[in-house]
Amino acid sequence: MHNLLALLCVSLMAAQQGTSFQTKEDSIRNTIHNIMNIAQITLVHIKKLKVHLPASQIEVPIPSIEGLTSISHDLGLLDNELQYPFTELLIQIQADVSSLEGRVRSLALSMGCSLQAKPAVKTGDSLFPDSHLYMTVIKVQHYLENLLLNKGKLKVC
Repeated sequence: MHNLLALLCVSLMAAQQGTSFQTKEDSIRNTIHNIMNIAQITLVHIKKLKVHLPASQIEVPIPSIEGLTSISHDLGLLDNELQYPFTELLIQIQADVSSLEGRVRSLALSMGCSLQAKPAVKTGDSLFPDSHLYMTVIKVQHYLENLLLNKGKLKVC
């Protein structure tokens, strides 16, 4: 009986030593990895949506990526632009961008970065809703491609 109890105690102690708590650095690294995954998945969703849009080589200006504060703000603006009820195909992209913005905001807060208030949703009708939709999707695509190239900025406030 004593041997069984001793074996149980040793097993529990070994199990505790085998599992360690996640450090803040590990948490940040995992969050950045998740953000990059969502960005890549969103680009796949955009590619699927663009099949239904007219082909064009329109260039749209995108803001530079400086750090978590600017990324959170820019994603908030893009999320707001995607709020217009254009099409069912846009719902997933809007959900992805909203999720990205939330994760970036959470990461920034955990790193002690100061954040601006989330941009207010602007209501307004576009005279050319299809063109506005296309421009918004292109902006999101270029911004996320730029974010993937500058993922190191996710470690900077």
